Amino acid sequence: MRVVDLNANLADDVRNLMSLGAPYVKCRTPSDYWLYAKLFSSTCPIAVVGDDTVVGAVIAMQGQVDRSEIYVQDVMVHPDRRRRGVAAALISAVREQAQRWGCRRIYLTSEPDNAPALHAWRSLGFINLVGDCVVNGVEVTKDFKGPGKDRAVFEMILR
Repeated sequence: MRVVDLNANLADDVRNLMSLGAPYVKCRTPSDYWLYAKLFSSTCPIAVVGDDTVVGAVIAMQGQVDRSEIYVQDVMVHPDRRRRGVAAALISAVREQAQRWGCRRIYLTSEPDNAPALHAWRSLGFINLVGDCVVNGVEVTKDFKGPGKDRAVFEMILR
């Protein structure tokens, strides 16, 4: 497995991978992935095997208001490649870029009922931030992404 930056040639393959993530990962339009490749490629690592077969992807971006933060929007690993260190390698690539830029934290949100993702975030070193309530043993912030869109918020502080 190799980790490469997202580029326009891989955008369709990344979109196809993301389409496997429903209901937790929202597949976006082809132009969205093309823009991620053009604007945020250094924080969008892609795991490829063989002749550039995409098996994992992270879509992340540096904050525009607070440049010391990286927000991880989506993480997806092909179902046949899970539990093999793909997500760890991708998050590590995001972390390395964030550290090169001098960022202080990486954060992400997760659905409170997505138990495999919640386990993954913790195992990768993310901390669940205190929220408004606890759901399924997870701190949840009400309406974090708009009315009725409660999310568990996780962060990784960088040194």
